[in-house]
Amino acid sequence: MAVPGSLRRQPASRGLVSHCTHHHIVVFLLTFFSYSLLHASRKTFSNVKVSISNQWTPSCRNSTAPELQPYELWNSSHLFPNAEEATLFLGTLDTIFLFSYAVGLFVSGIVGDRLNLRWVLSFGMCSSALVVFSFGTLTEWLHFYNKWFYCCLWVVNGLLQSTGWPCVVAVMGNWFGKAGRGFVFGLWSACASVGNILGAFLASCVLKYGYEYAFLVTASVQFAGGVIVFFGLLTSPKEVGLPELGADEDEVSVEEDANRPLMGSDDVDEDDRNYSIQATDSDNQPKAIGFFQACCLPGVVLYSLAYACLKMVNYSFFFWLPFYLSNNFGWKEAEADQLSIWYDVGGIIGGTIQGLISDVLQKRAPVLAVSLLCAVGSLFGYSRSPDNKPINAVIMAITGFFIGGPSNMISSAISADLGRQDLVKGSSEALATVTGIVDGTGSIGAALGQYLVSLIQDNLKWMWVFYFFILMTSSTILFISPLIVREVRLLLHERRLRLLAE
Repeated sequence: MAVPGSLRRQPASRGLVSHCTHHHIVVFLLTFFSYSLLHASRKTFSNVKVSISNQWTPSCRNSTAPELQPYELWNSSHLFPNAEEATLFLGTLDTIFLFSYAVGLFVSGIVGDRLNLRWVLSFGMCSSALVVFSFGTLTEWLHFYNKWFYCCLWVVNGLLQSTGWPCVVAVMGNWFGKAGRGFVFGLWSACASVGNILGAFLASCVLKYGYEYAFLVTASVQFAGGVIVFFGLLTSPKEVGLPELGADEDEVSVEEDANRPLMGSDDVDEDDRNYSIQATDSDNQPKAIGFFQACCLPGVVLYSLAYACLKMVNYSFFFWLPFYLSNNFGWKEAEADQLSIWYDVGGIIGGTIQGLISDVLQKRAPVLAVSLLCAVGSLFGYSRSPDNKPINAVIMAITGFFIGGPSNMISSAISADLGRQDLVKGSSEALATVTGIVDGTGSIGAALGQYLVSLIQDNLKWMWVFYFFILMTSSTILFISPLIVREVRLLLHERRLRLLAE
């Protein structure tokens, strides 16, 4: 008995290896490090929150302020009467950044599908670097401290940084097809975590000279990266005379099931569907998909809402973990910065392994469900971690594995699946728009979360913050539960058919 095409398991790396060129490697590295640099500059702000809070409050209210600093100069930076109000404003800045970042993602996705992705990405990187330099370095050098000026700069920074993710995912989607996408994107999506590690490392190295130098270093590196991207990034294979991804996949779509998108609208009978990402008429240039059309694609709304809850948790760790370690355990800020790296290490490993497993299963949602259920347990365990750095680091890495992994998968591989499904009919110009919708909705949730974290911590202490994280992680599972049920049914149906075929 012949095995249906939907049940044939092809090696995830077969199509990937056979079509990989040095151009693919260059694109992988350039997009990887461009977004890493964007995240490094964001991480700098979370790494120096204690120093900024000390700078913005009177010296008599915190014993860590420099005693030899002239009183007149110290007094000029009194933005807040105490550290609690300074902490609340820092949380407000996080919220402002993420709200503007979310709005920018919706716009940047549409712009990226209509303009040259390389131009948009390099402009965002260079302009954001200048804003970060002005926010953290220039204001300190000029001794200019103003709450409204800080807020305005952070709104602009959020809008500029939002150009990054939709553009890099769209470029990667143009170069890498369905074969092995879970593994490739799982490995590639470690760019955010690598950026966090890089930002924490750079900040901890120069923090002893003043927090303004942490902003200076990361902004300078990011600006240089934007220049390299402008001159070196290839946005699609046709720029170097290679066949476009869709045409290449059309040739093997009949015999290689690995190249079919995972995001199907049917429950079982999918064998006769045409999953080519190219239009049937090669003379017709694919047009960019509309915003509301993208929202109506199967799975986009559910994954967007799920990502809003999950990104709220992931970004709370991103923004508040060094502050939590320093505030809750009394560890030095530089030590807390270095220890927080383990959360990102767990996310890197989790995203890669879970992406590979989803390639083997050819289903994403069940892998996410198992990881998120484990994440609930790891969050509960981390909330009770002792005042011991090695033990804290291990539990932190485990938590990053089960939270950062699913977050990376939704924002990269699943977003690419959603933008490449059959209903798009081959328009690569849907990738940035769909990615912007998913990540933009996630950023709205993350923005609300940052303010709630500071509010909960101030009134109910850190334990309740972790209870809030557990609630949001459970909500993530709830939103994707229809997709989990559908894909589990497909797996069981395929298993029954394979048993009959034997």
